[in-house]
Amino acid sequence: MSTDWLDGRANAKNAAGRLKGMLGEKRAVATPGAYDGMTALLAAQAGFEALYLSGAALSASMAMPDLGMLTLEDVARRAREIVRASQLPLIVDGDTGFGEALNVMRSVRELEEAGAACIQIEDQQFPKKCGHLNDKALVPVDDMCRKVAAAKRAASTLLICARTDAAATSLDDAIDRANRYVEAGADLIFVEALHSKEQMQTVRRKVKAPLLANMTEFGKTPHTTVAEWEELGYEVVIFPVSVFRVASKATAGFYADLKVRGGAERLVDRMMTRAELYQAIGYYDYEDLDAKIVRTVLD
Repeated sequence: MSTDWLDGRANAKNAAGRLKGMLGEKRAVATPGAYDGMTALLAAQAGFEALYLSGAALSASMAMPDLGMLTLEDVARRAREIVRASQLPLIVDGDTGFGEALNVMRSVRELEEAGAACIQIEDQQFPKKCGHLNDKALVPVDDMCRKVAAAKRAASTLLICARTDAAATSLDDAIDRANRYVEAGADLIFVEALHSKEQMQTVRRKVKAPLLANMTEFGKTPHTTVAEWEELGYEVVIFPVSVFRVASKATAGFYADLKVRGGAERLVDRMMTRAELYQAIGYYDYEDLDAKIVRTVLD
């Protein structure tokens, strides 16, 4: 897998088609977050079929809050890295689209060029906030519909996921908005911060489109397994920041221990060995490829 990016026929070229096929299978696709190439590669090696690039995880990896501070360049660069490393369909959190309709169209083109499968845009006012925080401000529904329609018009293959944050104050409004976004061209709908199983069921019953569920930790949505989401009829279940939280907790612990003890020997058993690392990143595959190229030139 590690050298597939050298092949012009790499699987990422049909990423949107592969994701669309999964949506049509009427099952819940477990979609973990990946915030860089290595996490993407490890997720692919674990057997996942699709990935999610979270704006919150990407912001945090840059030591910044999730307050709409990312640029399109930040997101496209990281999306390209994740696609190259994993060759999996990638859903990219595009926040509010990096501007209005014309900006959204450019965002679509940039992410298509990066190899992404889907862009997610939301109906919050800029600067946006985490979907599980209070006091979110929404744009008028017609403004969001224009963004969705613009994204759909600009897309050659990229799927459009429309997120609404209206459920924080009115589930009825969220459902009405979701169906308007479907009419505008959204391929996938994300109703954020559902509070109960009853709300999940109501959204599934009333929104006539594939649905994305957000299984973030420390939020408003109760812990629900992929199997349970599938039983409810949802097509995609994201775990957007989970791996970042796990990695950051482990990293903080390592630094604290190293500062106190002045050595890392006690924590070696928690580390990926050199052999495991080389296996994961395909180190010897690259060496073999390099040697083959050299032999070809010398012959």
